[in-house]
Amino acid sequence: MYNYKIRLQIYKKNRIKNCTIEYLAYICIDFKKQLSMKTKLLFFAALLCLHFALSAQPLKVIVFGAHPDDCDQHAGGTAALLVQMGHQVKFVSLTNGNKGHHTMKSDDLAARRKAEMKKVAEILGIEYDHLNNPDGELMPTIENRKAVIKLICDWKADVVITNRTNDYHPDHRNAGILVQDAAYMVSVPLMAPDSEPLLKAPVFLYVPDRFQKPAPFSPDIVIDITSVMDKKIDILSAHESQMFEWLPWNGGYEDKVPKDAAGRRQYIIDRFMSRGSVERFREAALSWYSPEQLENCRYLEAFEICEYGRIPDRQRIKELFPMLPK
Repeated sequence: MYNYKIRLQIYKKNRIKNCTIEYLAYICIDFKKQLSMKTKLLFFAALLCLHFALSAQPLKVIVFGAHPDDCDQHAGGTAALLVQMGHQVKFVSLTNGNKGHHTMKSDDLAARRKAEMKKVAEILGIEYDHLNNPDGELMPTIENRKAVIKLICDWKADVVITNRTNDYHPDHRNAGILVQDAAYMVSVPLMAPDSEPLLKAPVFLYVPDRFQKPAPFSPDIVIDITSVMDKKIDILSAHESQMFEWLPWNGGYEDKVPKDAAGRRQYIIDRFMSRGSVERFREAALSWYSPEQLENCRYLEAFEICEYGRIPDRQRIKELFPMLPK
């Protein structure tokens, strides 16, 4: 009876959804001296029903970016698909984005970017949170690490997505470090005493970048987002302060930004959606899609598995990304 109570407590606290039949059988074994065979069979059948019911619970995915709009650029289409399928997604910006503009004051920009995040959340049907670290000043401090651990634990994440740690921007690099440093610590109760630890480690994934040293991005999972491309265009367009003002000014192509809505949608396609082109990830995509399926694909999002979290096999990847072909 003692074993049963301990296991049940862990089960409830950690929302273990993909438990095995053998795990459920252990509970029956605890009662083997106290229950008749008929009762044990009925109890085992009830536990199987519980197992399948829990397996049908929504997946919970959390995406960390250094700035508002980072999550959207790399995982916005995947988030849209997951939400359409009844799953839950949370975006987190680890800074308030208060430096990315050439004419606005920091406080005004932070407020504007907060409003942009809110608009994206409404479009996608997700939660969008942020930490109040100043843009350009994100550091892998213990305070920030604990905040990331708490966010992952409170969300009870199945999948955690973030940047790799080799990137041109210090905030991007430090975002990757913070999430990597949380990968094991989410299982340590005293690191987040106000949250339940995750004894079942999430899968941690990286988003793409263009850097080749010390090692290039290696796509392990590729998602066809063609069916939700309009929604991704909508969420990128919602970050007006970045897509149509700051980034063009900083990149020296401000004169290329159209003034009309239709022109701006095409601008987003040409400037940003092309980063997820089929050609870029074709070889990896053929691991998940047939050549015939890729013929109808226009845009992809890709992810690399981080070795610091749970390493999923092919079947588990398909469970975590149920939009992939069966």
